Amino acid sequence: MTVTAPRPRVVSWPLLRPWLAVAARLGLAAVWFAAGGSKVGDLAASGRAVNAYQVMPYDLAMAVGAALPFVELALGVLLLVGLATRLAAGFSAALLVVFVAGIVSAWTRGLAIDCGCFGGGGELAAGQSPAYLPEILRDLGFLALAGFLLIWPRTPASVDGWLSGTPAVEDEDE
Repeated sequence: MTVTAPRPRVVSWPLLRPWLAVAARLGLAAVWFAAGGSKVGDLAASGRAVNAYQVMPYDLAMAVGAALPFVELALGVLLLVGLATRLAAGFSAALLVVFVAGIVSAWTRGLAIDCGCFGGGGELAAGQSPAYLPEILRDLGFLALAGFLLIWPRTPASVDGWLSGTPAVEDEDE
């Protein structure tokens, strides 16, 4: 009689993926709440931060800057509750691409600005150096979270799942 040791149970991708998506969804929601929340109290400063990129007329930059915190907070709410997750991830990805492009544009044009991503922003004081590479890498990380949710938007504990009535966690036996 041969006795074999039990094989260690490995967590499979179908069981792990939905929980990674929950982490991505909640992580990205936290980013949008932090970004929007830091700007919503001073919409004029948010407008000045957008204007510092020098890519649009002043009045348009001020309007975009005033609207941006509310867009970020709305994305945060949608992602937090898991409603229209793929759509929120798509808007998040598009916004993050615009942010990265703006930072790259400022860097290549030799502007010395703070991105204003989490409040503040605008031109840096003389002698201060911008931190463009870390800002770009950070936003690319956030973009990866949005990309994950574009591909796998179904998550446990979400309004999307509740409305569809289908479980986000797949049975291992299937």
